[in-house]
Amino acid sequence: MDQAHAHSPVPGGPVNFYVTEEHEHVHSGAGTMLGFWIYLMSDCLIFAVLFATYGVLGRNYAAGPGPADLFDLSLVALNTSMLLFSSITYGFAMLLMERNRKAATLFWLGVTGLFGLAFLGIELYEFSHLIHAGATPQRSAFLSSFFALVGTHGLHVTFGIIWLVVLMVQVAQRGLVPENKRRLMCLSLFWHFLDVIWIGVFSFVYLIGVLP
Repeated sequence: MDQAHAHSPVPGGPVNFYVTEEHEHVHSGAGTMLGFWIYLMSDCLIFAVLFATYGVLGRNYAAGPGPADLFDLSLVALNTSMLLFSSITYGFAMLLMERNRKAATLFWLGVTGLFGLAFLGIELYEFSHLIHAGATPQRSAFLSSFFALVGTHGLHVTFGIIWLVVLMVQVAQRGLVPENKRRLMCLSLFWHFLDVIWIGVFSFVYLIGVLP
């Protein structure tokens, strides 16, 4: 138990009480991880709705261009490889984090961010190419659902990169303290989740879309 002592700086004056020992508070990351899993489940519902919407509207072209006319599978495959490589490099960062190798962890986190930026750059190039060709979201139900699904995923990747940069700054300043490790674990779950979602987009939207 903590010991409280009474002390009066002036004889006959008010008595001040102070504690000589403080409680040690042990913070558990279980609540944080549980809350983050709940967030990921809510994100799953959002993407499930977007996939379902595309499944219903993806064949309504309104006499406009269809997937076979618009999609460049080689470009999409390159884009997919960028995101897959980013998941691998993030895995390297997590392995080095467990060994408390701060500089190496930051290096692989930086490489992950570069792959993420490459993914976003290729996606923005694809969007600009489609819009320049007249395939805008308002052109047909197919394009509306396509831009909604792929664009939402792109926004998540953008948020992930911002989060990654913030964590890199925190690790650089405070090191691999337990709090930063827990935050990196949460981002790892988020990043790999986006990878899984993109594999679904690549298969369901692009590959099936160009099949005759």
